[in-house]
Amino acid sequence: MNKKKNPEPLTGQELVEKVKALGNLSKEEKARACGYYTLTKNGIERVNMMKFLNALIDAEGIELDGTTGSNGRGGRSASYRISVQSNGNLLIGSAYTKKMGLEPGDEFEISLGRKHIHLKQVGESTEELEED
Repeated sequence: MNKKKNPEPLTGQELVEKVKALGNLSKEEKARACGYYTLTKNGIERVNMMKFLNALIDAEGIELDGTTGSNGRGGRSASYRISVQSNGNLLIGSAYTKKMGLEPGDEFEISLGRKHIHLKQVGESTEELEED
């Protein structure tokens, strides 16, 4: 079986120049041509538009967040939106855990609704219920 390796995507000025050179192609075609796609186990190409657009924004030097930390480093701020990853996971980033003052090892109970997930910290109010 001839296995193709996922491409190394273009970044920085190289990305900007390639996008400009591709002219009238669609966004998806430009993303694919710049290496922003992955190959599934079955050899199907999946274009990663978010990575492509974020790399293009970074390459152009556009500051969307408008805030930087006190040490001058930018980092991500909480957008209050997440997407299901290609492996089916939902990742809640450190911007949220820091904002909530959570520490490694903190545990949560998960309750699933029709279209929502509710997290309840273990030991938070269950101790109060047990005392009653």
